[in-house]
Amino acid sequence: MADRFGPVLVPGEDEEGACTVRGARCEEPIRVLVVDDHALFRRGLEIVLAQEEDILVVGEAGDGAEAVDKAADLLPDIVLMDVRMPKRGGIEACTSIKEVAPSAKIIMLTISDEEADLYDAIKAGATGYLLKEISTDEVATAIRAVADGQSQISPSMASKLLTEFKSMIQRTDERRLVPAPRLTDRELEVLKLVATGMNNRDIAKELFISENTVKNHVRNILEKLQLHSRMEAVVYAMREKILEIR
Repeated sequence: MADRFGPVLVPGEDEEGACTVRGARCEEPIRVLVVDDHALFRRGLEIVLAQEEDILVVGEAGDGAEAVDKAADLLPDIVLMDVRMPKRGGIEACTSIKEVAPSAKIIMLTISDEEADLYDAIKAGATGYLLKEISTDEVATAIRAVADGQSQISPSMASKLLTEFKSMIQRTDERRLVPAPRLTDRELEVLKLVATGMNNRDIAKELFISENTVKNHVRNILEKLQLHSRMEAVVYAMREKILEIR
């Protein structure tokens, strides 16, 4: 079967002992770690992906905690992971996986069509967000696309993402004529760190304050700006030139 690496493998070796594909060197398969709390689903994915010559399932895990350990040991190219699992969810595991295996790219494969899960997964470092309603062929295609540097989001979820950003921009435009609320120097410091993607714990360490104090600052910032999320706060601050991120 044809794949992204070109023609089907032809057994043989070149003069240096490396396998060849009709005269071209073989490329390494895409190494995949499958993470889902349902063993039958994991097994089904493994069977399906085993049919793909350019994809190799190197391991599996049943929850986010195990996924982090396996990622550190196996250093996969792609982590195919569910969102909601016992012990530790997939979104929470994303950040840790990026720390122990920086080159790994994460695709969330889930039944959750909640916008909040989509946004949190993207913020945590996921490169793809796919609903389990997709076909098995589409899973392999998505793995190849993400391995090649693309992002993959199920069409219905991509539509929700675009709708949310449009809504954010509209709400910001509606406030353009309203004088920007004054933030304290400390709130501006917190907002700047939020804009870099830092979580409350890291912000607390950076500013030498407690995590609870950071939470209070973030809450005050959202209340002053009449916004609902950290993402909206950053967009608003940039649009109103309260904060410029370079």
